[in-house]
Parts: sequence; structure tokens; C-alpha cells
Amino acid sequence: MELELGSPQQRVVLAALLRRKGRPVTVAELVDAVWGEEPPHAAVSVLRTYVSRLRKVLQSGPRAADAAQIVISVTDGYLIHIPEGGLDLDVFERQVAEAQKLRAEGALPAAAQLLHSALEAWEETPLAGLPGPLAEAERSRLAEERLLTLETCLEIDVEIGNLSEAIPSLVALSGEHPLREGLSRLLMLALYRSGRQAEALAVYRKTRGILVSELGVDPSASLRELHERILAADPSLTSPPPVPAPAPPGPAPDQAQATAPATVLEPYPRQNSEAAITARPAQLPADLPNFSGRQGELGQVLGLAEGVPSDARTMVICGMAGIGKTTLAVHWAHRIAHEYPDGQLYINLRGFDPTGSVVAPAEAVRIFLNALGVPPKSVPDFLDAQAALYRSLLAGRRMLIVLDNARDTAQVRPLLPGSPSCLAIVTSRSQLAGLIANEGAQPLTLGPLAPAEAHDLLARRIGAARLAAEPRAVGEIIECCGRLPLALAVVAARAATNPAFALETVARELRECQGNLDALTGGDPTSDVRTVFSWSYEFLSAPAARLFRLLGLHSGPDISAQAAAVLAGLPLREGRVLLAEITRGNLLDEYAPGRYVLHDLLRVYAAERVADQEPAAERAAAVERLIHWYLHAADAVYVHLAPRHRPLPLEPLPAECERMTFTSREQALRWCETERPNFVTTVHQAAESHRPDLAWQLTASLWGFTFLSGDLHDWLNVARTSLEGAIEAGDRRGEAWGLTEVAAALTAMGRFDESIEKYRAAMLLYQRIGDTYGSSQALSGLGVAYLHSGQLDEAVNFLNRSLALSRAKHDDWAEAIALAHLGDACQQSGRDEEAIAYLRHGLQLLQTTGNIWFEGFTLAVLGAVLHRGRHLDEALERYQGALEVFRDVGNRGGEGDMLSHLGGALLEAGRPEEARARWEQALPLLEETGSPGAEAVRDRLHRLETGESAPGPGQGAAPDPAAPLYRTAGVRPAPRD
Repeated sequence: MELELGSPQQRVVLAALLRRKGRPVTVAELVDAVWGEEPPHAAVSVLRTYVSRLRKVLQSGPRAADAAQIVISVTDGYLIHIPEGGLDLDVFERQVAEAQKLRAEGALPAAAQLLHSALEAWEETPLAGLPGPLAEAERSRLAEERLLTLETCLEIDVEIGNLSEAIPSLVALSGEHPLREGLSRLLMLALYRSGRQAEALAVYRKTRGILVSELGVDPSASLRELHERILAADPSLTSPPPVPAPAPPGPAPDQAQATAPATVLEPYPRQNSEAAITARPAQLPADLPNFSGRQGELGQVLGLAEGVPSDARTMVICGMAGIGKTTLAVHWAHRIAHEYPDGQLYINLRGFDPTGSVVAPAEAVRIFLNALGVPPKSVPDFLDAQAALYRSLLAGRRMLIVLDNARDTAQVRPLLPGSPSCLAIVTSRSQLAGLIANEGAQPLTLGPLAPAEAHDLLARRIGAARLAAEPRAVGEIIECCGRLPLALAVVAARAATNPAFALETVARELRECQGNLDALTGGDPTSDVRTVFSWSYEFLSAPAARLFRLLGLHSGPDISAQAAAVLAGLPLREGRVLLAEITRGNLLDEYAPGRYVLHDLLRVYAAERVADQEPAAERAAAVERLIHWYLHAADAVYVHLAPRHRPLPLEPLPAECERMTFTSREQALRWCETERPNFVTTVHQAAESHRPDLAWQLTASLWGFTFLSGDLHDWLNVARTSLEGAIEAGDRRGEAWGLTEVAAALTAMGRFDESIEKYRAAMLLYQRIGDTYGSSQALSGLGVAYLHSGQLDEAVNFLNRSLALSRAKHDDWAEAIALAHLGDACQQSGRDEEAIAYLRHGLQLLQTTGNIWFEGFTLAVLGAVLHRGRHLDEALERYQGALEVFRDVGNRGGEGDMLSHLGGALLEAGRPEEARARWEQALPLLEETGSPGAEAVRDRLHRLETGESAPGPGQGAAPDPAAPLYRTAGVRPAPRD
């Protein structure tokens, strides 16, 4: 019997209750589910009406006698009673889980049949036609769950040779989802096994073309490898692999996502903070495809996760470097990821990084907050507040947090969730006794692999037959590697890429290698991993060995092919060839096209080798080349971020370095975003290398991107480093500039008292060294800081002083900036006629000098003053001009503000539909950049939706057009000589 369940909103209420499966749903959560963040004023009473109507509908159903007990009122909410397995989704998930079990036991045909049956029962789009955020999120989740299950089903079909049915489905799915490389890989394999090699290769070409054209990336390593094996007619591809041995209990890692329980997207609890989770992160690194060994430890951690008390949800995996802590942690995390449906966070804390670039707790918390959807400008300034916000966002959620390579307890403690529903997995070379004693963390100490596990690791990588032919040599290799997983992997990579080498030769060379890696000595000479590293290192050509050594000088977390070539003073083409050689030797990982990372142990080894084998002068020259290259690259970026800017005077780029060029602003911004961590570490490295001039110039050249990205913490960090380096080196000009830059970042963060103090110190220093332009800049900055702190008289005083100094020096650029800010000060004081005069004059000068950044700001303020004076036509023109400028320079905060103001002016001009369109465009931008104006726009859209009367300017029609607009421009002039 089919029941009439009422309006779509009423059905959303039922869906929200059903998906909790007998657990309470609060009224606030139901309101969020139906209306999101824009509920009507009478939302609670309307919600109660929906529940009452649902009870009446259910009373007319086949279980009318029990209807009174189906939907039950509980404290601050409701719950619904349903029998076990009473939902279609329950049946589907039970069948999927049973299929997983069958697959793990090797019963592939039965698993495939059960998955086909489960998928056939999936008739149409779940929750079709239902409105609201819950329905939308559930539709997306369930669609992904169905697709993952279908992929698993087709994978099994291909494994068992059911190709005639699998190929048509894979062709259709690949067409619908062209970016899912797993589907392309399955289709290529199925076609090849069907004797259709040319079609399989065509699938690869098509997939690669789509990835390159739409995303600018090459196919993954696994897809490229399959392509190469097909080209080589690899005989192992022609038939399905043997049925695997039974797996340990629990879902296999490649199926974890397909078994997500129905409670994956429980409504987020409301937070008192402005920030709230807006993302579901899935940050786990890829699981090792041929993970082997550690079955005892894996069973132990799986047992720990199930048996620990609810107030002890932290696991610490510790052991010597290279012992396999990260590999085990990531594999375990993939095994249990389905139990943490709200997402997984991962970070490499680089606790033992040889360059000293340890991730500070505050930086790690900010990275996690960003992953959880908190806009950078909503992140508190201090660690305690950041950690409190992080714990608040995780409260009541089920999330998995992997903290890899921790240095000590102090680094980890702020990153631990406060909620017992979350699990934190920590890896460290230290025992972290404080974490175990004070936080009740459960420890697991890893030792070397058992001999049989080490043998299995080698067999999986270089072939069991090859091992069987030379058992004595294999035993010696295992012992020489100390049964250390990383050492075995390096040896296996070398042996696998040189199949003609006898394993006895490998064993002999290991015996003959000299040296040891002190940090990794376990008391037994055979457990010295440096022996293995040096063995691989010695097989590099001399140029590749030199490049590998020099990589130990780079302080950033990764490096591009261009930067690596610069470090060695080589042309890019030659650098790429050498990087490929190093990567083939398993001494470097190309984790993305053209980007490389050294494992922690190999960083140690490279740093030791460069210190031992390169003269101090060459080391210094390599570092300086890299710093200069980043500086010139940042300068090339700046041309796109601030067209016609006045550049800093830079030392020439060393002749052996190839300058970066960019053809578009989008390309420049993408490169900047990728290189951001390296920018930060390079500034620190420049200061430590006694080149504070390069440190502050690099920070200056990064200003436009730092402002646009909204990451004010990074901005303040590098500014302070530049300042400290300049002070230490006695560079007075650099010190004055550093004070100005720190002050600018503090102003942008709203820390006006500190900002004013720094600006005053900069002003005095500029006066002492006779830098008129710097003095003008400091005066202008002081005026802006006072302006934004509401001290308008002081603001006008300093801005007038800056204006007078600029005019005396005939500096149109600085004069225009002072006029723009004076116009803003006047409009905030209600002196609109003076404001318009200043702004029009400033605009004329800005357009003459090409200062596009402040042209946008001036147009925005002028539009606001005209808007308030009801000069709507000209206000719309000025707002539109500002919008176009902000789009040109990539200022997304300014773009959102202008769309918001345009909406207000259009509404007052009697054009409500155009106003609605502008506000709908503005809202996601305002939310993304953490603007307080987002709430006003949501309110205005709601009023339009409900037909409520439109308030006047400054009363909710839009953000007050006379409000301060410093979000729309930088808080100091663009740097120049």
C-alpha cells in the first residue's frame, strides 16, 4: 500500500527521521534539513505541523494500530521506530556487505551475483523531488555509493572473465564519468582480455586527452602502467589473476567507500562560532597496492580500535625511521575509513625533517580548519582559540584523523579531537610517552618485519620465481636490509628494474657498501639503512648523484622540476632527465606530474651527502640560485595580479636559471597556490642564509597573492621573518619595510593597535634613513589603520600628511592612494560632497598611473557614496566598474562585495529580478571569503522569496553602502622602489 506523504518539505522530515534509524533528531536538525540556513520565522511551528500530519498519514497505513508509537516525541526532537531491515537501503547495504565477505573468501561469482541483485533493486534517484540541504546531500551520497558498488561489481566481473556483460556497462559509465580513471582502467583491461587491444589503447588516449584538456594533468601512474603493459603485450594481462587468499576480517581497503553506512551525512550540529563544517574531507594518501606483512600488528590495531574505552580514542604507532609506521597507519586507516563517515583528515607533521621545517601546531590546525571549510579570515589568531574551534567542529562527529611523523607530544596535543566519536592515529619515531600517560593513548611499537614477511615483500615486488632460484642470496639481502621495509623496497626497486642482475650480485654489493646512517642504527650493523641508500646512490650517474645531493638543500615540502633544475644550475630539459633517473632508482617520488618529494629518510641521506661532498661555496650558490629564481618567478606572477605595477629593483637572475613565464592570471594563480608552502620556507631560508634583502623582496612580491588568497597567517609569518632577518643583518631599509609589511598584515587581521605601533616605528625609521617614499607609505598605512579602527580624525590627519608628502615629491601613484582613502574617511564621516571630490580626483590619477588595485577600491567607495545619495544610475555604473576590476585582478572578496552592493542599488532602482541575480552570485563568494555581509544577502534573498517589504539603504536591503570597504583593496600600496 502506497501512502500519500504530503508536501515535499513534509517528506523531507520523514526522510530525516528514517535515516537516523530509531535515534533522536533534534528540532534544530530538522529545521536545518528542511530549510538550511534560511528558515522561515515560524519554522518550528510549521515543523510540528508536518510531524502531526505524518502521524495521521501513518495511522491510515497497514500498521495503524502501532502508528502512535511510530513517530515519538523526545526531548527537543523526535524519533521514528522502524523494524530492523525495514528500509530498502538496509537491504542494499546488507547485500553489499555480504558480497564483500564473499569476495574476501574468494567466492567471486557468488559475490558478483549478489551485487547484481542489489543493484537491480535500485530503481530511481533517491529522494527525487525533495528540496533542502539534507535531500541534496543524501542524493549525492547515495549516488556515489551506488556508483562505487557498481564499480566493485564490474571489477569482479572482469576478474572472473564475465566480459561480455561488463564491457557495455563500462562503456556507458565511462561516458557518464569520463574523469573516473578506475572505470577507464577496468574498460581497458576488459577490452584487452577480449582481444580488442586497439580499442583498449583508444580508451587510454581518450581518457588522457580529457584529463589534460579539462584538468591539466596526466593520467595516474596505475593507468599509465596498464597502458605500457598493453603496449608490451604483457602476458600476465591476458587472463584474470588467481583468486586471492582469504583476507583478514573486515572490508578490503578498495571497498571501504562502498560500505558507508546510512548515517554518513548526519546533520551538522550548530556551532556558536561563525565557522561551520562545509566540507567532508577525504585526505588519506593512497593505500599501498601490494601491502604485505604486519598481519599481527594489523590485527592488534583493529582490536585496539574496537576494544579501547570511549575516552581513549588515540592510537600511537612508533618505531625507528623506515620501519613502516606510515604504511601501516594508512593501510589501517583505509580499512576502517567506512566507520568514520564524516571524513578523514591527514597531515605529515614532518617532525624529523632534516631541514628543520617542522609543521608548527598552529599551522597544522589551520590546515585542518581549511579542510573543514572554515574560510581563512574566520580562523582565530592564536593557537588556543584555533584548537578550540577545531575541537568544536569535530564535536559529535565521526572523523578519522591521521597525524603522521609527529615530533613530540606538544606538536600533537592541539590536533587531538575532543570527541570520543573520533579516532586519531599518530605515527612517530618517538614513543610520545606524555601522550600515552596523560591522554590515555594506546601505543603500538613496530619492530623489523619477520623473515617470512620480508621474503613476501620481496616476492611481491620482484617475483617469487626469482627468489626461489637464489634462496641463499635472498636471505642475505633480507638480513643486510635489517628487515627494514623501506630498505627492502629500495633494493627491490633496483632489482626489479634490472632483471638481468643476479641476486647474488645484489647481496655482494650490499655487503661491500660502507657507511652508516647514524639516526637509523638499531645496534646491529645489518640494520643500517644508509648501506642500502648508498648502494642505490652509487648507481646513479655523476650528474644525477649531484642533483640528488643538492635536493637536500631545499627546505620546502616538495619541489618542481623547474626548481630542481635551478638548484643544480641546469637547463630544465637536462634536469628532467636526471630527475627521471633518480625516480627510477626509488630515491625520489614523482607524486604529481613534474612535482617531486623526498621521503624523510632520503632527505636525511641527501642532506648528509651534500654536506660531505659539496664545497660550502657551491652549497651557498645553489641556495642563492633557488631564492633568486623564486623571487623572479613571484615578480612574473605579480605582473598578472597587479598589471602595470611598479616592480621592485631585483638583482639579475643567474645566467644558468630559466625564468618562469605565465600566459594568464589563472595560470599564475594556480602556480602560486601550488608553490605557497615553498614560498614560505624560501623566505625563512633567505633570512637564515644572511640575505635579508632577498627575504623581504620575496615577501613584497608575494603581497598580491597573499592578499587574494586570504591567508593572513602566512602573510604575517613571512613578514615577521623578513623583519627579524633585516634587523639581525643591520639592513635598515629592509627593517623599515619589514615593519610596514607586518603592520599591513596586522591591519588586515583587524589587530589595529599592534598595526599602529608598527607603522609608527616604520615611519620614524624611514625618516632617519631619508626614504621619502617609505615615509609616505607608512603615513598612509597609519591613516588606513586608524580609519578601519574607527578613529576618523586621526585617520584624516595622517592621510593628509601622506597626501602632502606625495604631492611635494610629485608622486601621482602615492597621491592617488591617499586621495582614495581620504574619500573613504569622508564618506564614513557623512561628508559626502568632500568624499566625492577626493574620490573623483583620486580616480583620475589612478587611471593615469595604471594602479588597477586601487582603481577598483576607489570605484567601490564612490559608488557607495552615490548610492547613499540616491544617484542610482551613476552608482550602478561605478559598482559595475569596480566589479570588473576585482574580477580582473582575482579579488574574490571585492567581487562578492560589489555584487552585493549592485543588488541593493538595483532593488532601489525597481529592478528586483536583476537584484536577485546579483545576490545569488554574491552569496557563495561572500561565504567563501568569510564576509559578514553574507548574512545580509541571505536575509535579502529570503525577503524577496517571501514577498516581504524591502527595507531602505543600510537597513537590510544590502550591506550598508556607506560601510567601510577595506576588504575590497589592499591595506598598503603595492611595493615599489
